[in-house]
Amino acid sequence: MPDYRHTDHRPRLFDRRSFLWTVGGGFGGMALSALLAEEQSALAAREGGRRSADTAPHVEPKAKQVIQIFVSGGMSHIDTFDYKPELFRRAGKEFEPGGKVELFESIPGKIQPSNWPFRQQGECGRWISALFPHLGSCVDDMCFIHSMVSKSNVHGPALFMMNSGFVLPGFPSMGSWVTYGLGTENRNLPAFVVLPDPRGFPMNGPINWGAGFLPATYQGAALATRPGAPPIHNLFPPNDARLSEDSERDAFQLLNTLNAEHARQRPGDSELEARINSYELAARLQLSAPEAVDLSQETEAVHRLYGIDDHVTAPTVRQCLMARRLIERGVRFVQVWSGALNAGFPRQNWDGHENTVDNHGREAKRFDQPVAALLKDLKAKGLLDETLVICTSEFGRMCCSQWGKGRDHNPFAFTSWLAGGGIKGGAAYGESDEFAYKTVKDPVYCYDLHATALHLLGIDHTKLTYRHNGTDRRLTDVHGHVIQDVLG
Repeated sequence: MPDYRHTDHRPRLFDRRSFLWTVGGGFGGMALSALLAEEQSALAAREGGRRSADTAPHVEPKAKQVIQIFVSGGMSHIDTFDYKPELFRRAGKEFEPGGKVELFESIPGKIQPSNWPFRQQGECGRWISALFPHLGSCVDDMCFIHSMVSKSNVHGPALFMMNSGFVLPGFPSMGSWVTYGLGTENRNLPAFVVLPDPRGFPMNGPINWGAGFLPATYQGAALATRPGAPPIHNLFPPNDARLSEDSERDAFQLLNTLNAEHARQRPGDSELEARINSYELAARLQLSAPEAVDLSQETEAVHRLYGIDDHVTAPTVRQCLMARRLIERGVRFVQVWSGALNAGFPRQNWDGHENTVDNHGREAKRFDQPVAALLKDLKAKGLLDETLVICTSEFGRMCCSQWGKGRDHNPFAFTSWLAGGGIKGGAAYGESDEFAYKTVKDPVYCYDLHATALHLLGIDHTKLTYRHNGTDRRLTDVHGHVIQDVLG
């Protein structure tokens, strides 16, 4: 990268990095240059790590990193984690909770209890649906929040809210805030990695993991998760006889010149900074990424635990195993997506409008065993105590039927769960009413969930701020309380 960050903004094309780029030969020279510039990278990480907070933790951290599992489309809490026996007693009757029932795209149908039986699991005796037989064996390590509330029953705004704390686009995602606050423990891998569903991106696409007004370097780096696909596109040059070390060196020298001139004209352009940093990271990734995502290095026992030989679970297995391997190697925040946006039917996410049994039954088979295996694997390797696992959806679903077999959106009550890094296992917090329709005890918004996660990472959510347009912005806006009762 050119040394354009000096106060006079004049490009210095023959600094150490430029010299190494010129004589080192392509990406190899870039990698060597990046290694020699380690002290500068470390300094930049410290300076950018927590701009408005102390360098020391605000509180004693219980977790070092985060795996966030985002179930997109709206998982039905009624069919999964929030047991409501009253719904079985009133099955088929009119849903009349008092007042107007606000639905997304339908009118209230008859009361429809869970489509799967519930039973108590683990020493804690938590009620779990038969939809998740594997996760049911992990309940003693999980803490359920049954009183989640969203401000929108529309997928796009609700996804923004759960990811960034705002229903509008343009605000930094939780992963971006965490990496902005804590930096990275492995400069050879991105600090914030996103593992999309192999079927595609969720609604809103990459904005869900964007950096918003934070420097662009804090945005999530999405890796391909389709079986057989290289996880990082264009990491290696194509096999082309027209490409040579000389042409590659000349191309980088030209790029160096253009970047320096662009930076001189636009001081403080974080997108350019991020782009150049990504080039250097690409060089280091040539050495580190292939090993980090090489699942063939895992034992046969691990493959069996996750269910990699089952064509139904295999796509999610790849995501979950990659998540664990990245966390092992110091990646700060990994986001795993279950569900993709698609224009046709059947839906390829958890949006069970037409037929919840078909929709959730299909998605749960992909999800249950690999996610349970991830928890067990982290625990067996001693990583769960230092890794906060968060599983959430953008909202829940209604207890009244939609068109007889489906369920409409419900932002008034849904369930998220936490595990690992400082979380009280086998516990539950908050309550929804007897219909699982509205929260009636200890409502929890995304602000509270985010504040709790930051607290477990050693950050006071009120002190992690970034000055933008004259306002000290933060992940939790002007809201948020640490949920003390879920802390172990």
